[in-house]
Amino acid sequence: MNESLVRSRGELLSIALRGSWRVLPSDSDSLPLTQLDAIAPALCGSGAAALAWWRLRESAKAGTETTELLREAFRFQTLHARIYQTKLRKIFRLLREAGVEPILMKGWAIARLYPRIGLRPSGDIDLFVRPRDHRAALSIVKSDEARDCWVDLHARIFELADRPPEDLFVRSTLVPCDDEQIRVFSREDQLALMAVHLLKHGAWRPLWLCDIALWLESLPADFDWRLCLGKSRRRANWIVSAAGLAVALVGARIDDEEMAARTQKIPAWLAPAVLRQWNFPFAPAHEYFPLMAGYLNRPAAFARQVGRRWPDPIVATVNVGGQFNQFPRIPYQMAEMAARTAKFFWRLGRATPA
Repeated sequence: MNESLVRSRGELLSIALRGSWRVLPSDSDSLPLTQLDAIAPALCGSGAAALAWWRLRESAKAGTETTELLREAFRFQTLHARIYQTKLRKIFRLLREAGVEPILMKGWAIARLYPRIGLRPSGDIDLFVRPRDHRAALSIVKSDEARDCWVDLHARIFELADRPPEDLFVRSTLVPCDDEQIRVFSREDQLALMAVHLLKHGAWRPLWLCDIALWLESLPADFDWRLCLGKSRRRANWIVSAAGLAVALVGARIDDEEMAARTQKIPAWLAPAVLRQWNFPFAPAHEYFPLMAGYLNRPAAFARQVGRRWPDPIVATVNVGGQFNQFPRIPYQMAEMAARTAKFFWRLGRATPA
């Protein structure tokens, strides 16, 4: 693969997706067709193809082979979204009949704000339930009737661990999905969830940053930034950093002057680190590697595998509870690698016969 293309792919994705969530995206001809051709597989593989088509649909590139490929992704996602909504209504009905009230975490909870239903792909139905309801909810999810609903059930959420579950329910709201009312998080809690989720996974998927940008530009007049940021200074730093990435990389706009100023102060290394992730939008950092135990008798190969698993600076910062600032990431990465190594040898010890 051409090395210059590898270095620039992240930047090209950033250009292609700027403002793509808006009803009327602007500057849609800023990316030459040859460069659009080069990143088309990355757009499709990362779930952002439909957004790229939406931005290009009325440009000079409309009707080209590459744009039509992106449009096909939009059509497929539109069909899938209809199926997803049918399953979503079904699982909410089944859980409520069993006396369990869930909150939809992602998927349609975010996609409903995009200008068209098929612009954002949805996968599993991620549901949050009260811890006391988890066992009952799990029995419903595993039932034959709900087996086709693709549910991922949560009684705890790392991204919102600083917020009491009951408070999340009190602030949640109901929004209509055809004939069913779907419970979703408050705008404040949802933005916090998306921001921490983005950083927890190294911001490897451009779509997630577009989600945050869409959210930032759809905030109601009474949006409470203090509630969104929460009481933890560390997590507030994470949320502001994620918002800053949305501004820097995909052109999000923030009306609140104080927050807009804070997002301009993200550390200089952070956006380039995300662009490096986007150079490989099929997320090789998250692929399944061979088991390390198979390399114990081959020191050179073992060392290479350790290098392949060297922690991403963004993921390491979140995993060790650090802050996004100008200080070097090496201490966080070393701490993360040490934790992984300790876990590896602990598991190896448990698996080895006495």
